[in-house]
Amino acid sequence: MRRTLASVLFILLTLAAIIPPMSAQQVDKKLPWSVRMTQSEMIRWPESWQLDFQPKLKWDYCHGLELGAMLDVYDTYGDKKIRDYAIAYADTMVHADGTITAYKLTDYSLDRINSGKILFRIYEQTKDPKYKKALDLLYSQFGGQPRNDDGGFWHKKIYPHQMWLDGLYMGAPFYAEYAFRNNLPKDYADIINQFVTCARHTYDPKNGLYRHACDVSRTERWADPVTGQSKHCWGRAMGWYAMALVDALDFIPKHEAGRDSLLAILNNIAVQVKKLQDPKTGGWYQVMDRSGDQGNYVESSCSAMFIYSLFKAVRKGYIDKSYLDVALKGYKGFLDNFIEVDRNGLVTITKACAVAGLGGKVYRSGDYDYYINETIRNNDPKVVGPFIMASLEYERLQK
Repeated sequence: MRRTLASVLFILLTLAAIIPPMSAQQVDKKLPWSVRMTQSEMIRWPESWQLDFQPKLKWDYCHGLELGAMLDVYDTYGDKKIRDYAIAYADTMVHADGTITAYKLTDYSLDRINSGKILFRIYEQTKDPKYKKALDLLYSQFGGQPRNDDGGFWHKKIYPHQMWLDGLYMGAPFYAEYAFRNNLPKDYADIINQFVTCARHTYDPKNGLYRHACDVSRTERWADPVTGQSKHCWGRAMGWYAMALVDALDFIPKHEAGRDSLLAILNNIAVQVKKLQDPKTGGWYQVMDRSGDQGNYVESSCSAMFIYSLFKAVRKGYIDKSYLDVALKGYKGFLDNFIEVDRNGLVTITKACAVAGLGGKVYRSGDYDYYINETIRNNDPKVVGPFIMASLEYERLQK
């Protein structure tokens, strides 16, 4: 028994000598920011399913957001460890028959679609048929997703008649890419309608912004009894919407009827974002229609989302080149105001709103005090992913 314990102790001590503790793992400060952020996250969360502070397996939009950004880093710089890290999540979550751990189609939650986007590239690279089956399963959700009379998807089955700006990012880019890859041109009209309908329901003519959500039935306590709109423009909701536009447009053909409407919406967002950019930090406020008011703060996730969207929209010719200056100012300000680097080179992003929503069991009113008092945390994936994406766009400019 003593000999066995001694052997185990010897093995543990040997491993301890070979494997450096997490704090000792280093990130080279000379690498591009996109790579530094990716490597920092891989050190913090050795298993990719642990992203978003998860203690157990979860099929969640945050994993798709961040791992999709990491796959972009792999596509740019070719580090196979990054690709393998992303594939490990997909391999863990997707079963041989295409079913997905922790995914229930009949919940009809658009949030559960977003992680499917990483499966397009993973299926291309691995040729494992289980990923194609999973893609088909996720696509089938659109066929049963509850809709309003105007065709707009409900955000979730548990939120009847509600369209949230967030939902466009969760569903539309996947929908558009699936249609493109599978030659389903009939779907483009529906995708465009989702964007246009949501814009119509959430647009505030007083300031040109888009509010967080709309209850078409006008029955929720948070909804205006006349317009059905929520009370404010939440920065991240509009950031999700902007990213949804620039990403979905990649797959919608230029000749498609209604595509010009998406460009018009995107250009309006660019106008409002430029107008509301904080002159001191280059970022944007948590509650955009109350920018600069007491208690409000410049928030990192919406700032990263707008920076990415502007960079990409300029590169693709969707908006005027003059907006590049707005993106560059935002990116420099982001590095100055939100980025911290420890002695080992690990990168931390600060001042991200952890979560914000409307209604629910613990009722969220969507008033000003609600948004400015939600939890703020570091390294939230909803800022990490967009920062990596924005950094890749910036790094592309430097080449």
